[in-house]
Amino acid sequence: MTTHPKTFVLIDGSSYLYRAFHALPPLTNAHGEPTGAIYGVINMLRKLLNDYQPDYIAVIFDAKGKTFRDALYADYKAHRPTMPEELQKQIEPLHAIIKAMGLPLLMIDGVEADDVIGTLAQQAVSHNIATVISTGDKDFAQLVNGHITLVNTMTNTQLDRENVIKKFGVPPELIIDYLTLVGDTVDNIPGVPNVGPKTAAKWLNEYGSLDNLIAHVTEIKNKVGDHLRAALPQLPLTKQLVTIKLDVALDFKPTDLKRDAQDKQTLIEWFKRLEFKNWLAELSENTAAQMATPETNPCETRQYDTILTQADFNQWLTKLEKADLFAFDTETNSLDYMAAEIIGVSFAIEKNKAAYVPLAHDYPGAPTQLNREHILQQLKPLLENPDKKKVGHNLKYDMSVLANHGICLKGIAHDSMLESYILDSTGSRHDMDTLALKYLDQRTIHFEDIAGKGAKQITFNQVDIAIAGEYAAEDADITLQLHQTLWPRLRDASKLTNVYNALEVPLISVLSRIERQGVLVDAALLTKQSQVIGQRLLQLELQAHQLAGHVFNLSSPKQLQDILYNRQGLPILEKTPTGQPSTSENVLQELAYQFPLPKVILEYRSLSKLKSTYTDRLPEAIHPRTGRVHTSYHQAAVATGRLSSSDPNLQNIPIRTEEGRRIRQAFIAPAGYKIIAADYS
Repeated sequence: MTTHPKTFVLIDGSSYLYRAFHALPPLTNAHGEPTGAIYGVINMLRKLLNDYQPDYIAVIFDAKGKTFRDALYADYKAHRPTMPEELQKQIEPLHAIIKAMGLPLLMIDGVEADDVIGTLAQQAVSHNIATVISTGDKDFAQLVNGHITLVNTMTNTQLDRENVIKKFGVPPELIIDYLTLVGDTVDNIPGVPNVGPKTAAKWLNEYGSLDNLIAHVTEIKNKVGDHLRAALPQLPLTKQLVTIKLDVALDFKPTDLKRDAQDKQTLIEWFKRLEFKNWLAELSENTAAQMATPETNPCETRQYDTILTQADFNQWLTKLEKADLFAFDTETNSLDYMAAEIIGVSFAIEKNKAAYVPLAHDYPGAPTQLNREHILQQLKPLLENPDKKKVGHNLKYDMSVLANHGICLKGIAHDSMLESYILDSTGSRHDMDTLALKYLDQRTIHFEDIAGKGAKQITFNQVDIAIAGEYAAEDADITLQLHQTLWPRLRDASKLTNVYNALEVPLISVLSRIERQGVLVDAALLTKQSQVIGQRLLQLELQAHQLAGHVFNLSSPKQLQDILYNRQGLPILEKTPTGQPSTSENVLQELAYQFPLPKVILEYRSLSKLKSTYTDRLPEAIHPRTGRVHTSYHQAAVATGRLSSSDPNLQNIPIRTEEGRRIRQAFIAPAGYKIIAADYS
């Protein structure tokens, strides 16, 4: 008879709390309460429970107050910013949910979560219990052995002994020595200056340990050897700071840390308040029914059609013509609305049912598709009919793309992006993926999932139709579901409804026309200004080199740090989050009152930005067909309700400097017209 090996899962709650907060969008519930970090951590816990089904488990957080490391070193973690308020608000609900899940939650005064985890892991080893530490913290690599492994659920990676060597270049038993040499800028732990991971690993592999390296310190040549010798007095303290305690006094042992029965009612109350609908549905069908109307029942299956025949298209066209409202979306080959061509269109009339019509996928082996111009001509009467109501997500873009094909979109009744923005302009981003997670508790297919990332990303016409169909149909379906969720809330707030109906929705068409009309600029004047600014930049660069006594790159913060603080000895007014002397604009402005070099740097930065952003960029942005510059105006970007402009930004052209006023002179009206400036006070 074989015995099942016991498993102990230790979760670094503090690590995951911060990582979930920064990794996920700033989600909120309908009341504006932040929920993103809670969702991320609970999702991770659920995955660990499912993957490992541990015999013993604990979630460990840092306790409030100082630890023994603060007593050892007053500047420990001195540069860490204070916890953001929206994260602080999520700690109490998160702890309550973890306890209601039946999971032991530990916070021990005077030590860090790392020390509690290290102590419990060491005790588990003595009981021959296999231990998994779930964390994203590199310091835990020092604990890895035949019984202890690390898992990072956010990157889906595991670290055993072999992988520790592969990642750090040294085995687990040398990780403490390794961390002592490199230090930790995040925790403000000093290492050996200018010694990074590669040098540390090289020394430790050559000498076998930090102690042996110190014994042979005279053999280390050049400046890096001088740095090591100078750092010798501080290394014992650094080693103590990076070493995880394995002997924290605890009044429980690993075998005491078992999962209890979950408090179902408490979980239901929290999931209802935080609007975690899918998890709520798992707990109680009755509560799920209260949370979700029949139209938003998360258990329904999807039916997405990919249309490749005229007969199938005709059936959908008939449905669209009879519908009171339908969701509409375009798939294109570019984000530039002036250049984008339609690759396909998608529709939805009811939840979980949608269709995608591919029209211009041209990868090798792509199936025969319906003729794009023929299908668009069939859709034109419907899309141009002001009495046929449409809903979309950022329909301004689709309107401009349709205009490229000779279709003037009318009958815009709703835009789910604007519905979200009007309801909560400050609470979240308003892209579809974020809103689907926030309001529908659905994770959508991201464009990068089907097209890749970075330089290897393909355009939509190259995406396999079988994959593209699911993605595109989901866009229309989610748009409709968001509208069905958001519109009732918006409709109940009469003042907001008026802003939405009277201002924001009509503005979609106005902004689309303004964008496509474009702005006329004098390219020759901008080019001349660019040359003048370029000459001034060369003069400033020469002046800076003379003041510094060295040639350096004025655009390099690292080189500027060295010149200002190491060579010239200027006072350090602020530090970056990593502990480096700051060269920010605010700091340079303060220094410029007393010292000439920061003043030169500030002027150089200002002119360099004008040149790269405007005098160089604007002539390049002139569209070859229209001869004008076309920006994008964003309705759902600024919390105050103002528009913002991008690609290029035409709203922040400076007016207080002479150079800025010259740039404004390059914006001109065609013959027979004048430019009018209007504002309100």
